[in-house]
Amino acid sequence: MAELETRELEYFVAVAEELHFGHAAARLAIAQPALSKAVRRLESRLGVTLLERSSRRTALTPAGEALLHHGRHALNAVGAAAEKARRAGDRQAHLRLVIKPGGDANLLSGILAAYADRPDARQVDILFGGATDRADHVRDGRADVALLYAPFDDMTGLDHETLRVEGRVAILPPDHRLASSAQITLADLAQEPLPRWKGVRWTGAPDAAHGPEVTDAAEALHMIRLGRTVAILPSSLAEPMDPGLVYRPVTDAPDSELVLAWSQDDRRRLVASFVAAAVDAVGAS
Repeated sequence: MAELETRELEYFVAVAEELHFGHAAARLAIAQPALSKAVRRLESRLGVTLLERSSRRTALTPAGEALLHHGRHALNAVGAAAEKARRAGDRQAHLRLVIKPGGDANLLSGILAAYADRPDARQVDILFGGATDRADHVRDGRADVALLYAPFDDMTGLDHETLRVEGRVAILPPDHRLASSAQITLADLAQEPLPRWKGVRWTGAPDAAHGPEVTDAAEALHMIRLGRTVAILPSSLAEPMDPGLVYRPVTDAPDSELVLAWSQDDRRRLVASFVAAAVDAVGAS
């Protein structure tokens, strides 16, 4: 017998996210006593305590935190497997590509044209994701492929092909002390209030813990105009350039990569054909 069943894992994740049995039961549309019993049965089977319960609060134990982390991935994988099975049986299924608005480095039109010329081409549906959720679209089956930026996006569980390698630029207000410099180093920016990108691993930059939190480039540009921060972005994400701001190359920042990513276990011809077309299109440009 399997130690974990999908339904009780779903029950546990709901409780772990809500940290309240009543709220989790309402979310799952089941009775609270049945939910409590299911979680206790799961703890008994695994031989660990997942939740510390008191009359005032419910908290995760280290074992519970581990199961929440891996359980989310497991539930996503189950959902993705079901979706991919349905789509594999649909010979007319569209290919779904998720991108960040403006995050294609002007490569997308050429890729779509190259793919359309292939004899096995399908219709491509373009989905727009946020700064942090495009990889999740692929992992949970909402999208087949994604345009991502490495090393910023979480590539766990994904394969990828690099389409473009590019440097990074600093974006400054026009009255900034570095605005007259032809180029900038990371050391020059060490004391600057760089933004904290919510949910994004913007590596290869100085510590930005003292900068404002932003969710996307548009918010960052607004804060730069106000003089609250400066930002370091992959060069393609800095386009189109705002004429009211100053853009300078950061010479020693690690390169970023625009990549086309798909699930590691996805071997469908639908996906392989699109990836091959994208690589050919970029190589010919």
